[in-house]
Amino acid sequence: MNKKRVVVNDLMQTDYVYLLTEPMGANFHPDFSPELTPKEMLKLGVFGGKYMTDCRDEFPSNWYKNARLCSEFHDPALNCFGINASQPLKVWREKGWIYEEDPRGWFQWYCRYFMGRRCPDDDRQIKRWRAMRRHIAQIRTNCPPGDLNCRIKQRQALLHWAYDSRKM
Repeated sequence: MNKKRVVVNDLMQTDYVYLLTEPMGANFHPDFSPELTPKEMLKLGVFGGKYMTDCRDEFPSNWYKNARLCSEFHDPALNCFGINASQPLKVWREKGWIYEEDPRGWFQWYCRYFMGRRCPDDDRQIKRWRAMRRHIAQIRTNCPPGDLNCRIKQRQALLHWAYDSRKM
């Protein structure tokens, strides 16, 4: 595959450059098998619709078709489960969860990984993604199968991490 150069200019990054070295949606690490694509996540409703509304030039336009977005403010009603399951970016920064090249956090990393970027932070982010499985176990232990009203905050949080909690 020919490497494609991506230049990012949005509200959080100016002239940030990365290379796409893998085909879109392919050649993922063997320990990383997200159930949802970024496009599916945006359509379902994640992060109160506010996440990456100024990044349309970086990602495929079809990701934004039917996406549940609100560029003005974080609106939990836009989330699939209609509940806020996010912590403010400030908290993520304080906990050291932000990789400097992805200042918006895990979902930005995942979008870029899905597009074909590989970077030094991949292993850490994949470990963080895998750690979310504890919430799957809690839903399976405490909720009747298919009861989407049980543990909705955990279900929404799992959607934020590309796990399809509607299928549990």
